Amino acid sequence: MRILVSAASRHGSTAEIATELGKALRGALPGVGVDVVPLSRITGVGGYDAVVLGSAVYFGRWLEGARWQVRAQAPALRQRPVWLFSSGPVGDPTVPADESADGPELAAAVGAREHVVFPGALHRELLGLREKFAVGLLHAPDGDYRDWPAVRDWADRIAAELRVGSPAR
Repeated sequence: MRILVSAASRHGSTAEIATELGKALRGALPGVGVDVVPLSRITGVGGYDAVVLGSAVYFGRWLEGARWQVRAQAPALRQRPVWLFSSGPVGDPTVPADESADGPELAAAVGAREHVVFPGALHRELLGLREKFAVGLLHAPDGDYRDWPAVRDWADRIAAELRVGSPAR
């Protein structure tokens, strides 16, 4: 079995979530091939039995490349188990509080088994002018709010589903 874990990330924190998911899946599924590849480098999913895809969320949307990639790969993704994740809200309570429209919409388009939202990280020094303006309007706090135990727990749930039966093609 081969699993693809991939994410679109603007400043690196969502890519780090994908890396942690890949590491946790390798630990939970010994002997299974798990590739962690940036979403921009994906040319197809044909060689994979299961796929985990994610994107950073900015201005309430998945990154453009991630939306395009999921839609382009939708026919192939519908033929295998798929999980989606979004990364972006920060703070406690999280800002923004509502989920992006893209995650559930894309999950439905590819028949994803689940879509989860993980808190992200916000470091103003990495942001462009437009991003700084937007987070200022939202009063979003700086900091790393990623919940690593939740990321690993989700990977364990995915592994458990994959162990129950071989993925359908």
